[in-house]
Parts: sequence; structure tokens; C-alpha cells
Amino acid sequence: MSLNRRQRIATLILEDGSVFQGYAFAGSGEVLGEVVFNTGMTGYQEVITDPSYKGQIVTMTYPLIGNYGINPEDMESADIHLEGFIVKEYEDFPSNWRSAKTLKVFLEERGKLGVDGIDTRALTRRIRLSGAMRGIISTENFGTDALLEKVRAYPGLVGRDLVKNVTCSKAYLWKEGRVQDAPSSATLGKRRVVVLDCGVKYNILRNLEKRGCEVIVVPASSPAEEILSWRPQGILLSNGPGDPAALSYIVDTVRKMLGKVPIFGICLGHQILGQALGGKTAKLKFGHHGVNQPVKNKGKCRVEITSQNHGFVVVPESLPGTLKSTHDNLNDGTSEGISDSELRAFSVQYHPEAAPGPHDADYLFDQFLDWMKKNKGEK
Repeated sequence: MSLNRRQRIATLILEDGSVFQGYAFAGSGEVLGEVVFNTGMTGYQEVITDPSYKGQIVTMTYPLIGNYGINPEDMESADIHLEGFIVKEYEDFPSNWRSAKTLKVFLEERGKLGVDGIDTRALTRRIRLSGAMRGIISTENFGTDALLEKVRAYPGLVGRDLVKNVTCSKAYLWKEGRVQDAPSSATLGKRRVVVLDCGVKYNILRNLEKRGCEVIVVPASSPAEEILSWRPQGILLSNGPGDPAALSYIVDTVRKMLGKVPIFGICLGHQILGQALGGKTAKLKFGHHGVNQPVKNKGKCRVEITSQNHGFVVVPESLPGTLKSTHDNLNDGTSEGISDSELRAFSVQYHPEAAPGPHDADYLFDQFLDWMKKNKGEK
């Protein structure tokens, strides 16, 4: 690290009064957010471009970040959505044939703050013991009392609708990896899927297109009548940030569409579907963020290693008894999947699109297509 970088001190303060000091390797200023940790050894580009991290400051537990740079192929959205990025050691000289720029340049282009030199093991342990906490990073103000006052005044994530900050502004067609104008009629030979954009990741759209679907993405505020007017053969409820309990308008929309066409929910989409079916959600202590989460597939009696990013869960006891529980998290027993074959709706709490992460669960997209075929009476 250069001397100039070493002089740009960055202070992190958590709401419990814990103080950590490091150095800003990208950007400057002051940011607030919920501080969480991600256990992935790779995939930092997918993490920072995942809209689900809106409102959060992300700490990577793997100690060396930046070593393979940034490339245009691994983007999960068009922008960076997290509030701040914390690593143990930043590598400013990437080595990878796909690298187009450094992580530092990428963060600074989008006005985001990156910090290294912090003891991320100690920070992670603090979060595991006390839970995800509100925090502030500052390169301008080092007065502990003043920063702590700002942290404690920050509202956090509970009760907040952050989907409105990341959803698209108008409907669009996803085709050949690009955003295009939405067509007025369905493409011949394609299965039209409407994706309710609560903060959708591009790899979800890539997986649908790869399976021959015509993918229409619509804003999260779209009413049921408008979504159904696209004449979809299936509806996908995407991932996204914030508290699912604050999304009553989306839950009402989904409730009106139940039983009309097959519905597949992913992550936040799982929580929305759970509420639409009568359930409730709750906040986890420190959430699940990483690419190594073991999940039991109860139907096939096998373990899948999954990519996850969520701080809230569906409470199984709140769901109607007729609903089938399909997956459980083997670390803490939380709900990871539900299914209602009569209403042709199912969802999972994790990310089957595997970006980043293993591909154990990509069969769920094939299951979605099978449900669409059966709904149309196809074999």
C-alpha cells in the first residue's frame, strides 16, 4: 500500500460502541448501514453488484480481496448497491485474463467506499455473537461519540421498504444478456415468464433465457392485472433487499395471482410468497451470506450446498398446515423452501442461479418449466 493510502484512515463504529480502524483503499466520506459478513472465498464482484445488499455494509471473511479484478461478464446488476465494503487486505494488482479494471477503480467509479486493514476476524466474531448491527464508516470524522450518535439514529432495515430503491422503472425484455424494449406480443415458440423485479440478479434472467423462455421484467409496484395482461406462462418473484414485512403491496399483488399461473419465488420472493400464503417473517440474528450454506432437500433426502444472501426468514409455524415444507437449512434449521402444488406455487430461500456459488440447485429452474408445461397440459 502507498503512504498516501495509509494516511487515509477509515473508522468503523458499531451500534454497541465497538471501534475498528482501517484504511480507505477506495473512495472517501461517510456511510451508514447494517454491517453483515459474507463467507464466500470468491465472488466479490457478484456480491457488490447484488441489489439485495442495499442498505448494508458488507465484510468479506476471506482475507484477500481484489486479486482477480473486475470484468463485465460477472455483473449481477448495472450498479453497486451495498453502502460500504470491508476487507482484510485489498489487492491492487489483479491477475486474471478476464480482468478489465481493479476493484478500487470499480468502487470509485460508482462513489462507493472500500476499506481494508480492519481485523475482519474480530469483526465477524462480534457480529456472530451480538448479531448484525447498524454501523458507520467515516474517513472524515474520528470522534467516537459523534459517530456513535449517528449510528444509533440510523433506522436500520426492520420495517423499511428498500425494494423501491432497486426495482426497474419500467418493464423491459431481457434478451441475449441485454436490457431491451418489451415487446407487445409473445415471441413464437417461447415460454413467456414475467419477473417481478424486487432487485433481480442478472443470472436469474440468464437461467430463464438459457431454458428458452422469453423474459419480461416488470417493476415491483406493478399491479396483478398489469402483470397478468402480459399473458405469462409463469411468474418469478425475485430476490431483493430490506424487510419483507414492509412489502404488503407486493404481497397483495402475489395473493391475487395465486392459482392463475405457476409462481416461483427466490430469496425475498420466497418471503413474499410465504406471506401471500398466510405466513409471517422474522429477522435472523446475523443472516446467511455466502456460497457454502448446506440445505436439506427433504423430498430427495439429499444435501445441497447453496449460495445465500438474506437476513429475514419465513416462520414455518405461521404457515398453513396444507403447505409442503421442501427444504431446511442444516446450520440452524430455518425454512429454505415451500411448495403448494394445488396453487402451482413454490419458492426457495437460497439462490439457485449460483452467482456466485455452486450449481447444486439449478434444477429448480427446470422444475419451474415443468410446472409451466403441466399448467398448459403439455407432456
